[in-house]
Amino acid sequence: MIGRRSLIAAAGGALAMPAALRAQPLFSRPIRFVIGFGAGGAGDITVRMLAPHMQAELGQSIVVDNRPGAGGIISAEFVARSAPDGHTMYLLTTSNMAAPAFFRTIPFDVTKDFAPVGRMVWYDHVIAVNPQLPVRDLTELVAYAKAHPNQLNIASISVGNAQHLGVELFRAMAQVPMTTVTYRSTPELANALATGEVQVAGELLAPLLPQVQAGRIRLLAVTAPSRFPSLPAVPTSAEAGMPDYIVRSWNAIVFPANTPRPQVEAMNRAIRRALAVPEIRTRLIELGGLPEPSSPEELATMIPQEVAAWGRMAQLAGVQKQ
Repeated sequence: MIGRRSLIAAAGGALAMPAALRAQPLFSRPIRFVIGFGAGGAGDITVRMLAPHMQAELGQSIVVDNRPGAGGIISAEFVARSAPDGHTMYLLTTSNMAAPAFFRTIPFDVTKDFAPVGRMVWYDHVIAVNPQLPVRDLTELVAYAKAHPNQLNIASISVGNAQHLGVELFRAMAQVPMTTVTYRSTPELANALATGEVQVAGELLAPLLPQVQAGRIRLLAVTAPSRFPSLPAVPTSAEAGMPDYIVRSWNAIVFPANTPRPQVEAMNRAIRRALAVPEIRTRLIELGGLPEPSSPEELATMIPQEVAAWGRMAQLAGVQKQ
């Protein structure tokens, strides 16, 4: 009897093994969330705001890993070459869409080397100035720059990202003799603009808001089709004198290509539930973001379309590939 019971118990354990394996969590260790920008930028602000809610949904901690430089190429390559096991993900942004327009060679294919998870937030760009500059809209800025050739510096962060391309497009469309100056991070750019080290900047609205609210920076225009909800007094680029100048950014999450579908779906749910928290939505809008999550399929369709669109913008701006 003892022998039979032992055999039955062993058989039962063998039958139970697959169920136990299936019950194992999708994420077995901390998840590395790689960002291609320094701390304090729009993407960094968004990620750090959403991470606690996503952690609660996933049952695993999220470690933010800032890796600025080269328009996001270094950080994106790191993730593209990481193991597709769901424990390394990347904050994909419009800078990754713009990079092919700036660089002759990129060590990965943004349309093939990632598994799309979902878009998170749209971010409008702005043209901002030091408050001492005697201009109140884009028309006055263009006139002043032409009257003072090569005396104004216009700032962006990094080289080869969406903000940089937005600045070069502005210079080309306005035909103004300004000098582009790049900074490693948004806080550095904001401080340079506020102190007068540079007079003009093209940047995302979100990370500049504290300086704007403190009166250290003045916004001339939001470069979007409509005014931003929390800044009804700031005109659009069309209203400020440049109707064809529209530049917007977004961010999303991707895994390395071939990451298992269950982990993709779990992370997409985590994004949606975090963005659905009323306090998060309200705070993001206050900070200059417009929450709008997507499915993995929608993001997969959007990526090649955005690469093509930013490529056309680069041609208009006269960007020469490096």
